[in-house]
Amino acid sequence: MTGQQSHAHHYVPRWYQKRFLRPGQTNFFYLDLHPERVVWDGGSHERKAQRRRGPAACFYLDDLYTLKFGSKTTDAMEKLFFGTIDSLGRQAVEHFGDYSGIGASSSDVFRNLAPYMGAQLFRTPKGLDLIKKSAESGDHNATLVVLQTVFQFHSTMWTEGIWEIARARCSPTKFIVTDEPVTFFNRRVFPSELAYPYDAGLDKVGTRTLFPLGLDSCLIVTHLQLARNPWASPTEPRENARAYQFALKYLGDIQFGRELEEDEVLRINYILKRRATRYVAAAEEEWLYPERRVSTTQWARLDDDWFLFPHLWKIHFTTGMMMGDKDGRTWAVDEYGRRPGNPKYEDRKLREKEWATHLRARQEWAKKRLGKSVANVDRLGDVGDKMMQDYLRKDGLLPDAPGQN
Repeated sequence: MTGQQSHAHHYVPRWYQKRFLRPGQTNFFYLDLHPERVVWDGGSHERKAQRRRGPAACFYLDDLYTLKFGSKTTDAMEKLFFGTIDSLGRQAVEHFGDYSGIGASSSDVFRNLAPYMGAQLFRTPKGLDLIKKSAESGDHNATLVVLQTVFQFHSTMWTEGIWEIARARCSPTKFIVTDEPVTFFNRRVFPSELAYPYDAGLDKVGTRTLFPLGLDSCLIVTHLQLARNPWASPTEPRENARAYQFALKYLGDIQFGRELEEDEVLRINYILKRRATRYVAAAEEEWLYPERRVSTTQWARLDDDWFLFPHLWKIHFTTGMMMGDKDGRTWAVDEYGRRPGNPKYEDRKLREKEWATHLRARQEWAKKRLGKSVANVDRLGDVGDKMMQDYLRKDGLLPDAPGQN
């Protein structure tokens, strides 16, 4: 290695942090959720919880990724591993932060977003502590080596999920950034029940992934199984939940363009803050305290109106995907990633059940989201909206269109 060795290692990259500052703004309002108490002979005081700090002074620890070999140290992991991850991840975050449909580079950057999210999930102090717990090892070098292996653990299920990029352009409140940017939310897994460093498992049907991409955009990933049956038990295992396996995604199904209302942004910020470990940052001071203005702080009721669900009328009841090459070889999976030969491949019993709940869920979602902004997709344009509006008119919830009797 050449050049000066780095020591201030940001577990939330500075380039990512800057996406949560307004143009021309240089400092966050930075909140310590658990300020330390300083004790000295004859007295003590608690450090100030809220400060003004720039990205260089937020979300970092000295030598967090430094590898130690006897008396020698190296920052090779910080510069090489995270250097590459951040370079590719930055392009992906920027692309999807402004996403308005498939572009020339969408396919390339899509491949990089899930690995970046995985690295971000495990690179925090909490993520590293989870690796240590799981590996039953307190060795720092070994933990960093394991991180380079496990960071793509969730990529398969993220790829198979329903993606929506929701926007906050019309909301006075924008998204905050925390020390756990990739956040899992399950309405039946309460924060008070989770012992550090554990989290709601992505293998559960009801676990959504929230990943803010900047001040006014947030990626929400929902399991297909939950979208087909919102009444499924949130803590049941997802069908064919697995890791490190090849998965396909049709980018035309990515949803975009929905504008969140103020209270919806507040609810996402409340989830982000509750799942933070210690630090939260925001461009405006009042955004640090969503609990003061949000409509509810009851964890199980935060998504009662299904605002975290994607547009259910634009999720097609597909039965899987197939591809082939010029040599005539084919590769197929069903909607839950099972290959031919799997006893549950294209499970007819499950599919029949989900077809019924899928139809019922679309109707319920249309009623709950009546009058709200809705998402777009590249595939089939506005067909889903027309079907939804026809249903609402038939049910008397929308007036007839001009020219209709």
